Amino acid sequence: MKYISLPHNITHRLPFYLAMEEFVARNLDEDECFFMWQVAPTVIFGRNQLIENEVNLDYCRTHGIQTYRRKSGGGCVYADPDNIMFSYVARAQNVNFTFDRYLRLVAFVLRKLGIPAEASGRNDILINGRKVSGNAFYHLPGKSIVHGTMLFNTDMEHLVRAITPSNKKLISKGVESARQRVTNLSEHTDIGIEEFKQFVREQLCESTIQLSEDDVAIIKQIEAEYLTDEFIYGNNPRYTLVKRGKTPAAGELEIRMEIKNGIVKKINLLGDYFLTGDLDNGLLKPLTGLPYKEEDFRHALESVNVGSIVLNLDTEQLLNILFKEDK
Repeated sequence: MKYISLPHNITHRLPFYLAMEEFVARNLDEDECFFMWQVAPTVIFGRNQLIENEVNLDYCRTHGIQTYRRKSGGGCVYADPDNIMFSYVARAQNVNFTFDRYLRLVAFVLRKLGIPAEASGRNDILINGRKVSGNAFYHLPGKSIVHGTMLFNTDMEHLVRAITPSNKKLISKGVESARQRVTNLSEHTDIGIEEFKQFVREQLCESTIQLSEDDVAIIKQIEAEYLTDEFIYGNNPRYTLVKRGKTPAAGELEIRMEIKNGIVKKINLLGDYFLTGDLDNGLLKPLTGLPYKEEDFRHALESVNVGSIVLNLDTEQLLNILFKEDK
């Protein structure tokens, strides 16, 4: 595996590093690449999430916490200088296999430090049942991109308040719950953050590729898309019906529909799920223009492999969310 290094030790905004992942995936002819980065306090929400559903915007504005969207699925996370972000880019078509391999690889590295880490659930790494790392992935032609948090000594108060609705009771419970469910690496090792980063780099990478100033200029061009209001806030259509549900393996789903005269004019699928196929053309388009009736949706979905588009979701689960209150 090759470590990707920048020409200067400068802290960039979070979207720069997301753009750097894209640059590496599209321009470097390598089987596996890896790099680490840290940012100023920032909330990052998934490609299929609504910012107003996930982020306490008032708290973020008051405390100077930046907010950005990423192109991978999954849930909302908080990062700060005491959290290390990992980026992994692999030449692979099967993102599920790549994702699973990456999680197990990182857990193995932590265990070499004597930390009892294990990959767990859809996208987490746990230490004694408490989450230390959350991860997400997406696919570009011929390459898979995996990225995630590694909590080292992260501010738990900010972590909870930045992504919790501004309700004092919920925040109070959330902080206590987070301390029980989430852990920092600093609680499990005596080494410092820089020593830890060096250890990870030595364990995973055998050589380094240093990017040039010209490469950085291209990355900044890619970054521009991530900084637009259209990308960050999204284009949310009008809707007349919202259905919500949670599945054990696929995650939380929110289905928004604009229905006129009983016909679905627009449909959108939000949530912390992981996308592995063409959502718009593969799943949403076949449902657009149909009467809002279970039998019509069921017939349309007969030729759709739902699980190949939304990871670990099946047709019955989707139909149950869509029509559970109408049965």
